[in-house]
Amino acid sequence: QFSLVASGGGLVQSGGSLRLSCTASGFTLGSYAIGWFRQAAGKGREGISCISRGGGSATYIDDSVKGRFTISRDNAKNTVYLQMNSLKPEDTAIYTCATDRGDPRTSVQDLCASQDTYWWGQGTQVTVSS
Repeated sequence: QFSLVASGGGLVQSGGSLRLSCTASGFTLGSYAIGWFRQAAGKGREGISCISRGGGSATYIDDSVKGRFTISRDNAKNTVYLQMNSLKPEDTAIYTCATDRGDPRTSVQDLCASQDTYWWGQGTQVTVSS
């Protein structure tokens, strides 16, 4: 049974921190580049951070979260993390992770920009109060 589960969301005050996890079951997450995407109410989905397959040597962070969010992966745990610090009310959204299609020619920038993904996890709600 293949599954991809995003977790770790919740309610936090402005300036607080959360760590999201994206955990795979039934397949090896390290074989895929992974992206974190978010969608706020009434807005389109945006790619905010992506990490390359394997050791995750390449990462992309969107300007809207640069300096505050960090993406990493632990292949032994089949998990990709999104550490979110200095959270702002405008970070409120449903956050979802997804794999790429396994094409090594796709850069992490392209993955986040195109959202050309394969497996999607269910989202986790992040709410930042002011």
